[in-house]
Amino acid sequence: MWEQISSNRTRSIVLVIIMGLLLLLLGYFLGIAFFDSGILGLILAIVVWIIMNLIAYFQGDNILLGMAKARKIEKEDYPRLYNIVEEMKLASGLEHMPTIYIIDDPASNAFATGRDPKQASVAVTTGLLQVLNRDELQGVIGHELSHVKNRDVLLMAMCSILLGTIVIIAYYASRFLIFGGVGNRRRSSSGGGSAQLIILIIGLVFMILAPIAAQFIYFAISRKREYLADASSALYTRYPEGLASALEKIASSTNQLKSANNATAPMYIINPFRKQGLRASDLTSTHPPISERIRILRSMAGGASYKDYNQAYQQIHKGSNVMPPSALGLTEPVPLRSAQTGTAQAGGAYESGRRERAREINDLLWKKDNYIMLDCSCGTRLKIPPEFKNAIVRCPHCGKVHQV
Repeated sequence: MWEQISSNRTRSIVLVIIMGLLLLLLGYFLGIAFFDSGILGLILAIVVWIIMNLIAYFQGDNILLGMAKARKIEKEDYPRLYNIVEEMKLASGLEHMPTIYIIDDPASNAFATGRDPKQASVAVTTGLLQVLNRDELQGVIGHELSHVKNRDVLLMAMCSILLGTIVIIAYYASRFLIFGGVGNRRRSSSGGGSAQLIILIIGLVFMILAPIAAQFIYFAISRKREYLADASSALYTRYPEGLASALEKIASSTNQLKSANNATAPMYIINPFRKQGLRASDLTSTHPPISERIRILRSMAGGASYKDYNQAYQQIHKGSNVMPPSALGLTEPVPLRSAQTGTAQAGGAYESGRRERAREINDLLWKKDNYIMLDCSCGTRLKIPPEFKNAIVRCPHCGKVHQV
C-alpha cells in the first residue's frame, strides 16, 4: 500500500497549495477592498496561511476533537472498546496504540484523526457503542485505523482547518463589505470610481465562490479513501459482514450528530448530516453511497483480501478497479471467518445486550464527570456528585448507610 501512502502525502501538499492559493486570492481582493493595496492583502494572507498550516499540522487533531466534544478514556474506563482498538491496531500493523475518545451523542458515528500513526486518535459516539455488537464495532474501528495507516488523517485534518479558515474569512469579509460602509469610503476617495467598483464586485463574487471551490476540492478526495478503508477493515477483521452490518445500523439511525459541521463531515465513517428524524441518504458528496458500500462488502464471498474487495467492486462498476496496484498484487488468500461467539444475537438477547452496553456507557460518563459510584447490597447503584460534602449517604431503597 506504499503508493497509497505516498499518494496521500502528495495530495496533502497539493491540496495545501491549492487551498493556499485560494486564500491568497481572497487576501488580494480583501486588501484592495479594505486597504487600497492588494499586496498588503497578499502579505496578510500569506501570514494567515503559514499560521493555519502550523496550527493544522501540530494542533489540528486537538482542535477537531475539541469541536466534536470528545473525551479521552483509558483502558480501565471502558475495557471492551479499548480491547477492540488494540486488536485492530495489531491486525493493521500499526506500531503505536491510538488514543481513544468518546463523544457523548446518541447519533451513531466515528472518526480518526492525528498527523501520523504515532499521534493518532480514534473517536466514537456513545450512540455507536450502544447499538453495535463486537463484530460490528471491530469493523468500524478497523475502518478508522485504516485511515490512520494510510495517512488519511493528516490530509483530512489539514483540509478541515484550512477550509474552515477560508470559509470564516470569506463570511465575515463579505458581511463587512456589504454592511460596513465600504461604499461610502469609496465615494470619498480620489481613485477611479468605476475601476474600483469592478474590483469590489470581483472581490465580493470571489469571497462567495472561494469557500465553495475549497469545499469541492475537499470533497474530491473523500470518496475513494472510504472504499479503501472499507476494504482494509474487511482484511483486518476477516469478516466483511461486521462492517456491512454496522453501516446498515448507522445509516438507519435517525439522530443528527450535533457536533459535526461542514469542515469535519468527511472525517466520519458515514456522512453525519441528515434531515431531522430521517435515515442517512445515499445522496452525499462526502461519502460513497451507503447501500453500495454495504453491497460490495456482502459480495466478498471468496475471501477478505483487497483483491476480493476489488472483484466485488468490479461487479457493480463494470470492471473498473478501486484498489491500488500493490494491493491487487497481493495474491495470498485471506479466508473469511465466522461471527464471534455471542455477537450474532437476535430478539431479546440483542436488546438485553444493548441495555447492558447502555448502562456501561452511562456509568462511564458519570465517572468522567467525577461522580462516585457506590453499589449497595440491595442492587442499587448510587451516583454521588462531586459537590456532595457529607461523609455518609443512605440508600433510598433499602436505607443502608454507606461511607463516601
